[in-house]
Amino acid sequence: MPVTFNNRLRQLLLLVLIILLAILLLRELYVFIPGFLGAITLYILFRNSFFKLTIIKKKNNTLIATSFILASLFLFAIPIYFSFKLLSTKLVLMLYNSADLQIKAKVIADKIEAITGITILTDANLRSFQQEAGALLSQVLNSSAGILSNFAVMFFLLYFMLVNGRQAEKTLERVIPLKEENIQLLGTETVNMVRANAIGIPILAILQGIIAAIGYAIFGVQEYGLWGFITGVCSMIPVVGTALIWLPLTAYFFATGNNYDGVGLLVYSLLLITNIDYVARLTLLKRFMDIHPLITIFGVIVGISLFGFWGVIFGPLLISYFIILVKIYINEFGKQIL
Repeated sequence: MPVTFNNRLRQLLLLVLIILLAILLLRELYVFIPGFLGAITLYILFRNSFFKLTIIKKKNNTLIATSFILASLFLFAIPIYFSFKLLSTKLVLMLYNSADLQIKAKVIADKIEAITGITILTDANLRSFQQEAGALLSQVLNSSAGILSNFAVMFFLLYFMLVNGRQAEKTLERVIPLKEENIQLLGTETVNMVRANAIGIPILAILQGIIAAIGYAIFGVQEYGLWGFITGVCSMIPVVGTALIWLPLTAYFFATGNNYDGVGLLVYSLLLITNIDYVARLTLLKRFMDIHPLITIFGVIVGISLFGFWGVIFGPLLISYFIILVKIYINEFGKQIL
């Protein structure tokens, strides 16, 4: 009896030590979590092709891993980095000239007040806007180094994940204390969710950004390429999405008396920018996006606050894991509970 108690006590102390060290490491390395999540995402996307080339076709592991990293660098990392640089440059110019934004916002607010009698923009709002703009400006200026460091971490980890992927997966299968079928369920759900969000959501964002930019160009929006790009980014925000951009642009047209372009952009946005999401889900992305909308909405809300950009992928995955783990728990221990 004392031996059993001592063994359990040592086990408990070891688990507490492991948890404390894990918390310490996570706290110190939190800034690199996006790079770690990016490596996992790319590993899951490349996994089958990598194993096919290295195991079935007997290609060199190092050569294939390096090729995949170079391909993702040119097809994914470099376009995202320079898109961010372009966007951040434009944002910096806009924020440095915030007086123009304030004038336009005041025009819209005065028009709304004249129609509804509701005061939207006050001196307090303007002061708050200036403070938020200053904070956003410094954040934009300081974020390039973080992006580059996370890309470096992502590709560094991806190399070792690809080269040692099979051994790591076998180790996880031994360590996870679940039945084999439940481990398979967990793995399958992880792969499906990551593929759905890593492929489906960016494609939707690109489509909506292109459609929006075309509409903005047709109806005379200045900097239509920039606003189209921002509209594509905002399409990843749950519920409100692209309306965060096209609705204020439409309101500005009406507020300045340009009713023709205002009506045109409003109709275009409602019919095309908004509905391209549903059309793409039912056609191009049906294979990837077979996910309940509520999981995506709440998952993105949770994920962005936790992981930043990569939360778009791993937020819905967290909610899916919660649902799956409940099912697994019932499957593993349901009879014991009853």
